[in-house]
Amino acid sequence: MTPFTYYNPTRIEFGRDKENNIGKMIAEQGVERLLLVYGTGSIKKNGLYDRVIKSLKTAGIAYEELDGVVSNPLLSRVQDGIDLVKSHGLQAVLGVGGGSVVDSAKAIAAGALYEGEVWDFFINKAPITEALPVYAVMTLAATASEMNGNSVVMNDATKQKYSIASVLLNPKISIINPDLMATVTNAYLAYSAADIIAHTIEVYFTATDHPNFQSRLVESIIKTVIETTEILLKNPLDYDARGEFAWASTQALNGLTGSGTGGGSFPNHMIEHALSALFNIAHGAGLSIVIPAWMKWYKDKNRPQFERFAKEVFGLHTAEEGISALENWFSSIGTPVTLEEAHIPRDRIDEIAENAHGLAVLWGMGEEYPSETIARILQNG
Repeated sequence: MTPFTYYNPTRIEFGRDKENNIGKMIAEQGVERLLLVYGTGSIKKNGLYDRVIKSLKTAGIAYEELDGVVSNPLLSRVQDGIDLVKSHGLQAVLGVGGGSVVDSAKAIAAGALYEGEVWDFFINKAPITEALPVYAVMTLAATASEMNGNSVVMNDATKQKYSIASVLLNPKISIINPDLMATVTNAYLAYSAADIIAHTIEVYFTATDHPNFQSRLVESIIKTVIETTEILLKNPLDYDARGEFAWASTQALNGLTGSGTGGGSFPNHMIEHALSALFNIAHGAGLSIVIPAWMKWYKDKNRPQFERFAKEVFGLHTAEEGISALENWFSSIGTPVTLEEAHIPRDRIDEIAENAHGLAVLWGMGEEYPSETIARILQNG
């Protein structure tokens, strides 16, 4: 195993009704005023908003609200949140929703203590040196934003979907209650499954070192996601399956699976960010198109690991069989595997590739992924 440091400061509170105590938990950390961030209104329809507000009021925590966060979160809305924090002297940010909401909360937490533009962090113009504490109540399992310091935001002016990462942005406390995820549609369950799988196989296939233990962690997560997705498509109210799906999602990108692997990169996410930036499709839907397309292009660079994937996950033998099995599974659960299924015109591939290459350069992958290579990968989808 390659030497590594693993540190994760997030406290997870998992289980039924945990959200009812979020105010008390935050107050115990000395917070008296915070920004509540949420999406387009679903938490008000299902009663979660009322329970969170009651918990904050009972704990004596004052709050301001920022709603309207969308599935591909916008920089402009993040800036609105930063302005609220600064004008009201708020001390923390609480995100109640899915990964986009929590990612927005993190970006706000970083930008609130910075004198420049928060986008500076996303283009590596400035490092994150301080941030307000972040808290989370999750309503969707997909991004693992509840237990990492990552945030993805789209600059609505430039159509660039970029990310930041800092342990300073790890939520202090995250609530994972599977009951809060029971109303997720089958479509978004499928997209979430693709996202979780992407988080694990990126490093699994691209890292320079592949310890058996780390590979087995990845394989276990993927098999759990496949198994529980199929259960939940038939019975969305299965609490145990929902809980395992949610916990697998958290483990997929909390830093654990990549430890000791000698690095690795995230080319699937790099390419997909261009798809969702330009066409506003769900992140997981974009990934289910990109993953098989990229695997077909990349397989000969690490054929032994692709053969292992085929055997351990699907009980097959060749790299090609494993890729086909995953692509067919994506199709079976209803998430797209071609550009046509996502209504993305093929005559836009060069534009997508150029957009993605900008992120590749920022992530230090520009030489391996010039625009021409990205376009060639997308032709597989």
